[in-house]
Amino acid sequence: MGAFVYMLLCRDGSYYVGSATGEDLAPRIAQHKSGAYPGYTFSRRPVQLVWSEYFPRITDAIATERKIKGWSRAKKAALINNDCNAITALSKRRAGQPKNKP
Repeated sequence: MGAFVYMLLCRDGSYYVGSATGEDLAPRIAQHKSGAYPGYTFSRRPVQLVWSEYFPRITDAIATERKIKGWSRAKKAALINNDCNAITALSKRRAGQPKNKP
């Protein structure tokens, strides 16, 4: 059995990243939309599914979910827009270039 990793856009403009096991993501999204469980999205409804990907192995889905949760907002937006160039650019080290030796 596989799993989905998904991203929701919340009413306050924030992104929620989650995962759901199984072959059908619709029931899990419906739970978020209805507020079936208290949690991050409960007070930020309505929510909208903006990205998802299916992984045949649950372990791969969990690893991807954790990775994306650590991304910046800009990098998440690039993923939603399927902008591989922006994802690569946003992945580069921000601390700058190594110092030149005299």
